[in-house]
Amino acid sequence: MIWDRDRYIAHCQYEYTGREMFCELFGPLQALEREWLAQGATEKEIGMTAFDWDYTLYTWLGGRCGPITDRAPTVVEDTPEYAVQVDGMGRTMKLIKRSATIPLPLDYPVKTMEDWLKVKHWYTFREERIDREELERQKALREKGYLTLFSVPGGFDEPRQLLGEEGLCMAFYDEPEMIRDMMDTFADTALQVMARVGEIVPIDNLSIHEDMAGKSGPLIGPNLVRAFIAPYYRRVWDCARSFGAKLFSQDSDGDMNAVLDAFMECGVNCSYPCEPAAGMDIVSLRKKYGKKLFFKGGIDKHALRFGRDDILKELEYKLCPLMQGGGAVFGLDHRIPNGVSLENYRYYVKTGREMLGLPPVKEEGWARMAF
Repeated sequence: MIWDRDRYIAHCQYEYTGREMFCELFGPLQALEREWLAQGATEKEIGMTAFDWDYTLYTWLGGRCGPITDRAPTVVEDTPEYAVQVDGMGRTMKLIKRSATIPLPLDYPVKTMEDWLKVKHWYTFREERIDREELERQKALREKGYLTLFSVPGGFDEPRQLLGEEGLCMAFYDEPEMIRDMMDTFADTALQVMARVGEIVPIDNLSIHEDMAGKSGPLIGPNLVRAFIAPYYRRVWDCARSFGAKLFSQDSDGDMNAVLDAFMECGVNCSYPCEPAAGMDIVSLRKKYGKKLFFKGGIDKHALRFGRDDILKELEYKLCPLMQGGGAVFGLDHRIPNGVSLENYRYYVKTGREMLGLPPVKEEGWARMAF
């Protein structure tokens, strides 16, 4: 079913709107598509449109807050096994085609404050960040029920793109003034962009990407979040709220339990994809936080690799009455992994819909719900 912005926002704010929301956040890994084709999948199943997933009409607002560089990506090497290119940040990126969809950097442009000052202009405000023609179109879309999304650079993720994970974690201690200057720059630009965007179209959902954690926890703890990242979050959230925003969603894989409180203190009210394998249990988190935090995802994707009993057990736990009635957008905790049979996935869809009181699959359509 297609949800409009009003219904989606109400649902995320713990209002019961007449039904639960059951979605697919990311879709299948590429290798799984080949497995499903061999098992007799239809084109519509491969494209995810056959499962009648719930999704929201949305549009990413025409204001850019991320880096604008003067470098065009160049291909260095391209073989059947891997591809190497130099990206717009000057990083050498390598993609292993058999096992990955995202290339990994082999080097980074920033190590010191001097390096940062050379590239700081990538992040400063300029009018070309605003696409007024697109914003006028999006104003009309919002009036038709589209959710308006506004993205800002991550307080951890964006510096990580410049320094790498190890370099960034050391820089919090070795180059604190550089990190603070990055945060101030990101915030100054975001506020100027939002001011121009908000003049034309209201903002519904502030969105930020971090991916700052693994199975053993986040790469920095709550003290560093509060000291360096929280002031940035507060500035952008206060500004977004002044232009109508009600939702502040944070995307981070891994175990974020240790830093959730620190991020919630500065406005975050949505966490996703909530990976159970990393200790993110949405039922336990609901018991802890009540209606202060809503979730997207949270259903263990790995359960679908096993038998129907495992799928049923996972669904009975995650779709329990405590989690229903608003505040949860149910879905797998990331991409559908290799090894999930088509039969198991069909069973997961059918059983989940029955448990949530949704009608049998009858329509076609799907849109990525990761925002």
